Amino acid sequence: MAACPSKRQMMSEAINLAVIGGGQMGRALVSGMLAADVVQGDHVRLVDRNPASKQWWATNHPEVVITDLPAAVSDSDVVLLAVKPHGMESVAKQKGRFWNKKLVMSVAAGVSLGSLGQWIGHERVVRVMPNTPCLVGLGACGYCVPEGFPDADIAIVEAMLGAVGISVKVLEKQMDAVTGVSGSGPAYVFLMIEAMADGGVKAGLPRPLAMQLATQTVMGAAKMVAETGRHPGELKDSVASPGGTTIAALATLEHNGFRSAVIEAVAAAANRSRELGG
Repeated sequence: MAACPSKRQMMSEAINLAVIGGGQMGRALVSGMLAADVVQGDHVRLVDRNPASKQWWATNHPEVVITDLPAAVSDSDVVLLAVKPHGMESVAKQKGRFWNKKLVMSVAAGVSLGSLGQWIGHERVVRVMPNTPCLVGLGACGYCVPEGFPDADIAIVEAMLGAVGISVKVLEKQMDAVTGVSGSGPAYVFLMIEAMADGGVKAGLPRPLAMQLATQTVMGAAKMVAETGRHPGELKDSVASPGGTTIAALATLEHNGFRSAVIEAVAAAANRSRELGG
């Protein structure tokens, strides 16, 4: 007897996706979904006015159809709005012709569900904060939905986001904090890796080797937190022997405000998300 198709395979065959905005976040999400086979490339319609972005898509995903906004939305089941917050209103307000109760997922920081629903003309809208590691299937996506949102639509959202990492449903009032922690978070980690590699070079390592070691160290440390269930502070203490090299390094980080700088960075990103939402 033939095996039943998986939920992901069924979605892959069924979903027609319109992507409005093909910049970094759109690329990360859609590339991850294509790699995970949750959507098929020839079922994706892309709208982007940037010539360089169009060229990137044509080179990396030639199966994706580049078209205009009315055609993309009218042919779709799900619309991914991946435009900048300041451009969201002008796109979403083009509602009279083609939104027609489509399931709309917005990744614009700070733009509320209320605003999205008002501009588009219906409440079948989802606010999502993904991050760029979606590109490699290790994203962290927070999302929120209006009250009374259909379970069937939540299943679609979670299947799509779950294909590119983890997805967590949160209250809308928590979305700015999600932006601060995970939405902007990869940049903090990239900076940390770069700084560790620079430190290795200063200490005498060739740059490629320093970068390899720093990158693997961050990957390994994150995996230990995820898989052991132990608190990061406990794991940190287990490395710091009395009078050793690690405690000397940690003391230097504390002296220079490393912990407070990271906390304030998360808060600054969350505050900026609120500002973008007006």
